[in-house]
Amino acid sequence: MIPLSLEAVAAAVGGRLCDVPDPAALVTGPASVDSRAVEPDGLFAALAGEHADGHDYAAAAVKAGAVAVLAARPVGVPAVVVDDVLDALATLARTLLAEVPDAMVIGLTGSAGKTSTKDLIAQVLPELGPTFATVKSFNGEIGMPLAITRLDRGARFVVLEMGARGIGHIAHLTRIAPPRLGLVLNVGTAHVGEFGGREQIAQAKGELVEALPAANEGGVAVLNADDPLVAAMASRTRARALTFGLAQDADVRAVDVTLDEAGRASFTLAAAGREARVSLTLHGAHHVSNALAAAAVAIGLGADVQTAAAALSRAVLVASGRMEVTDRRDGVRIVNDAFNANPDSMRAAFTALEAMGGGRRTIAVLGEMKELGEDGGDGHREVGRLVAGCGVQVLIAVGGADAQAMADAAQETSPGLTVVRAADRDHALALARDLIQPGDIVLVKGSHSVGLEHTAQRLAQPDTTAGDR
Repeated sequence: MIPLSLEAVAAAVGGRLCDVPDPAALVTGPASVDSRAVEPDGLFAALAGEHADGHDYAAAAVKAGAVAVLAARPVGVPAVVVDDVLDALATLARTLLAEVPDAMVIGLTGSAGKTSTKDLIAQVLPELGPTFATVKSFNGEIGMPLAITRLDRGARFVVLEMGARGIGHIAHLTRIAPPRLGLVLNVGTAHVGEFGGREQIAQAKGELVEALPAANEGGVAVLNADDPLVAAMASRTRARALTFGLAQDADVRAVDVTLDEAGRASFTLAAAGREARVSLTLHGAHHVSNALAAAAVAIGLGADVQTAAAALSRAVLVASGRMEVTDRRDGVRIVNDAFNANPDSMRAAFTALEAMGGGRRTIAVLGEMKELGEDGGDGHREVGRLVAGCGVQVLIAVGGADAQAMADAAQETSPGLTVVRAADRDHALALARDLIQPGDIVLVKGSHSVGLEHTAQRLAQPDTTAGDR
């Protein structure tokens, strides 16, 4: 974190110091809401959640190295006491951004691909200047301010994911970190149960481009030309619109897309009358769109096509659980795409699985998609039919009623498909170990709360059996 004294933190967030022996003590580490993850000389934000109250862990956080606690009441250890801890965390983030006034804030949102695209942008933009990016997928009203507390003064570009679970959420995030460039990737089915429909999702995602400055003030809206709901957002912004996609009229395009036997895409990047070849190390055709988005951001900020293409070809997977491929010694390939799931990302994963197949037997370990709302049954049946149509030989459906709906639809569509049910991640692990044969390709995917990342990680280490449960 940009160093601030406790006295300065209190002044910035409108708080008062309590049990602080040295108001000049510096906070130099990032903020955390988990006392177990406190870093030396950081700040612990004591949020009260549904199942736990951070104030109960204040002493443990200070013992672990926190300089002080951001708290709503005195806690018996050094604290900055405020009326509302979450509001104070947001104010602290705004204060830290103000310490780097020349840095450009780049906001990105979308129903799928935010973290993968953010990681690509963070590997392309350094060609133009020092770049700071959100850690992991910290993109909400808690996560984004926490990410900003890791900012340093040298940043020229600040790349921030902005997620939403309802109307107004992204608008709130843009007030914390006003963007000059906004990227909208897509409008899909993630969180459709919370929003009520794709049109409502589009309304929420478009709040990002509405927050941009006008074109003559340097505002740039980077929009997906292949998604009609995103392309239509050009009418909702004063910023200059720059489009990307496979569409003929996209400003930044991919042509001659091919996939190798591992599902890695190559294509020609075309923009501003220039072309350069890109060969991605990432697995899955859906990364073409993510790479185009990253290229459009860089080109919109002044990078040339050749530089962007070369950087994309060097880029590597950063975040785990997103088409993370491990080849075991017995020839089994584990595809860990278990960070999250919705029908759109399931479809993309199946496309990648087909590209990797090459005559090999494929197994899909699929967990429930937890954020589909009233359409959950229909969404899971759709995925079941997709599984049956993409050449998978074995389906392990993990979870309750929705997993059963997925399994039933798969079996009805393809009676020859082997379908088994697993109650949870550990049951899925045991079943998969029994069913996997040398040379198989195994896709593991589901909503984060199902916990299949654990299953995928254990499957990638076939010689490790201790601690699986």
